[in-house]
Amino acid sequence: MLTLGIETSCDETSAAVIKGADKILSNKTASSLSLHKKYGGVIPEIACRYHLECINYVIKEALDTADVDLKDIGLVAVTHGPGLTGALLIGISAAKALSFALSIPIIGVNHLYAHIYSAIIGRKKLKFPCVGLVVSGGHTSLVLMSGYNKFKLLGQTRDDACGEALDKAAKALKLGYPGGPIIEKKAKSGNPEAINFPRAYMEKGSLDFSFSGVKTALLYYIGSHLPAGQAGNIEAKSQKVNDICASFQKALFDVIVDKAIDACVKNKVSQLLVGGGVSANKTLQGMLTEKGEENELEIFLPQGNLYTDNAAMVAVAGYRLYKEGMLSDYSLDTEPNLGIG
Repeated sequence: MLTLGIETSCDETSAAVIKGADKILSNKTASSLSLHKKYGGVIPEIACRYHLECINYVIKEALDTADVDLKDIGLVAVTHGPGLTGALLIGISAAKALSFALSIPIIGVNHLYAHIYSAIIGRKKLKFPCVGLVVSGGHTSLVLMSGYNKFKLLGQTRDDACGEALDKAAKALKLGYPGGPIIEKKAKSGNPEAINFPRAYMEKGSLDFSFSGVKTALLYYIGSHLPAGQAGNIEAKSQKVNDICASFQKALFDVIVDKAIDACVKNKVSQLLVGGGVSANKTLQGMLTEKGEENELEIFLPQGNLYTDNAAMVAVAGYRLYKEGMLSDYSLDTEPNLGIG
């Protein structure tokens, strides 16, 4: 069976074709990221206009690359939330049109579920129950997955998501957008122990996250150690920025890794599935792998280019859910604030 996946939750317009459970035949994405950079964040109107301009071409490219025709598709899977309302609506509208024209089933997919599914692609030894960690620009969540359609929320951010905190840190340091890759690059030349930024572990036993405090601490530190208009020694200032990036990044990741491992131990699972754009960070990967080995856990990370928003993960999730007996109909609508569980 061939599944066509469509993803338009934010600034990526993506379409993919998969065969069976997880054989990716194509996964094509057009990004409007360059159009948002000068604004320091995603502008919904620009993202929506880009989706409208690109979606038909991206779907065609996905079909051509997979060397299949529309008549060969047996299922359409589309992200219906969370995300930008207008952006989601464009993907859903395209999916409904294809479903109706081809007389094939349609299924709406939770974007957060899809990120967890991205870590499953290519894995043949998934053991339920397992824990899923989503670390992205808009979400930082821990879930217990006891089946392909059985998710229980264990913890989530109470304020900023990890990726959002990285973006705001980069903006405060005047490094550009998106912040995650820039912070990671600077951090490679910095000392992660140089600055002891706070770690918010919340109340005892909590698996929730909070990054607003460390973000505020960063702003105060910049104000007192990198005052505006002070030229100083350029090389020394550059190293100070590198140290700030390394220390800030570690403060975020220490909490994420500790809580993810704690969730696995508490729930007596042996596998941790990690997805989302921030999970592409090599430092975070290394920390998760090291802690995973210490606790005899298997850490599953997305392979290839499956970290960021893409339609292959949506198609895989849709196929799995379809096999679990789930389907949508033409009343499928956007759910911009859709959660887990």
